[in-house]
Amino acid sequence: MHPVNWLIVACYLAYVLWDGLRRSRDTDRLRGYFLANQSLPWWAVGLSVMATQLSAVTMIGTTGQGATDGIRFIQFYFGLPLAMVILGVTLVPFLHRSGVYTAYEYLERRFGAGTRSLTSFLFLMSRGMSCGTILAAPAVVMAAVFGWDLTLSVAVIGVPTVLYTMFGGIQAVAWADVKQMVLIVLSLAVVVVVLLIKMPVNPHDALQIAGASGRLQVFDFSFTLSETYTFWSGILGGTFLMLSYFGTDQSQVQRYLAARSVTEARRSLLMSAYWKIPLQSLVLLIGVLVFVFYLFQAPPLLYNPAHEASVRSYAPEAYTELEGQYSAEFRARAEAAEAVAAGLPGASERLEVHEDAVGRLRSEALQLAQEATGDSSVRDVNYIMPRFALDVLPLGLTGLFIAAIMAAAMSSISSELNSLSTTTVIDFYRRWIRPNAAEGHMLRVSKLATGFWGVFACIVATFAATLGSLIEVVNRFGSFFYGSILGVFILAMLPVGRGIGAFYGLIAGMSAVAAVNFLAPDVSFLWHNVVGALTVVSVGLLLSWLRDGTSSGKRSG
Repeated sequence: MHPVNWLIVACYLAYVLWDGLRRSRDTDRLRGYFLANQSLPWWAVGLSVMATQLSAVTMIGTTGQGATDGIRFIQFYFGLPLAMVILGVTLVPFLHRSGVYTAYEYLERRFGAGTRSLTSFLFLMSRGMSCGTILAAPAVVMAAVFGWDLTLSVAVIGVPTVLYTMFGGIQAVAWADVKQMVLIVLSLAVVVVVLLIKMPVNPHDALQIAGASGRLQVFDFSFTLSETYTFWSGILGGTFLMLSYFGTDQSQVQRYLAARSVTEARRSLLMSAYWKIPLQSLVLLIGVLVFVFYLFQAPPLLYNPAHEASVRSYAPEAYTELEGQYSAEFRARAEAAEAVAAGLPGASERLEVHEDAVGRLRSEALQLAQEATGDSSVRDVNYIMPRFALDVLPLGLTGLFIAAIMAAAMSSISSELNSLSTTTVIDFYRRWIRPNAAEGHMLRVSKLATGFWGVFACIVATFAATLGSLIEVVNRFGSFFYGSILGVFILAMLPVGRGIGAFYGLIAGMSAVAAVNFLAPDVSFLWHNVVGALTVVSVGLLLSWLRDGTSSGKRSG
């Protein structure tokens, strides 16, 4: 990469670290460190919430998903507006007024310490693994594209983020998120402009070609448990996932707990309800436009340069033969795309035939990469957008986009680390080990906890990098836990819920999700949220009813 691009990236990293550290002066007490003394304006909270969601997984994985699968992934978010409205009426005002640091503190008041600790532990596991996956997205790309060691790539992103999160607390995290969100949106807009300028067809023809390839199909009304991206899985499974994520996940709850008032907390969530789907659509559309761009300008057979080098060394003759076939199919596909733009009859069918042929050749190349590397999980989807940025974007804009990927990663990682530290210290250390410790001691422990979870995330990142489409991986991690945690909070809002029902209902919910995951692997992960929540509520209500019945019997006897 050109030195000018590296300079842009270095300046960005230095600025974020400096700005985060200078905010540490406002965090000399625990409430300021974790909740910013509930002083953040609604728009800053809203941008922080959106920046946490718009991670490097989105910048890399979602654009790749759009290029390979189209925009139907947007159905995943159809439950978001409904979830935000429900939370604005229920959990947001309740938790904001309760004076808690974490959402799980309330569970002890309602159900006892056992339920609080179990729920907190599940959050720590799910969010810790997800944090590692978010870190893996830019790290694995930089390792492959720049030839770095994966550990170095993880450190370049992880170390600055851990430092400003450790010392700056929620103030540093939230205000860094605001700046990073601006950078991310600016970089996405720049990519769209470059694509429209460099594409050999006008925007109308580009969309017509994308439509002919099936990549502009948004709605899928089929009802099947094995398909992830359908209207029904988004509305039903997605609503349960969003309710749990925004209502019970400490990384999100902590944002609106830091807002000035209940009204401002609601506004921050409604910002996501209004803007998340359009922004996610833009990200997917960029992926679709990259696909159209590469219909006319030949992309590499393998987008990952490290895999390409391995295959050339492992099987040079086989790869050269594949490249020859690929070149011929690319030219035929480009001609079919031009025929689609011209409105010629039968052009869409021709495009589909040659697109399938190109896909088959890519699959064969990936198979060679798996053999060359000994890694059966080799995927290419996460490298499409970074390779485009390096090969196509003009000087300076490449550095801007790489900085935006880092910004997206840092905004999400910092939020996760801050919430993991909060839960560790408030729900475990202060609750079970040092309940009467001084403020200074608790602050030191909080910073050490942030550092611990930063190391944990780095370790997970090296594993998650091999798991395929990272946007799916992070949601799979979350969906294994989220539904069951949501079920506990639903029980907490029901007056008939009891502690024994919540505790054993949570265990039953996690067991049910595990059973579905391992015994019925074809069931989409989105439905895990529904299974977990309904199991916890059903078992919890039954056990609560039995407990009340037993207690009444003893009293009457």
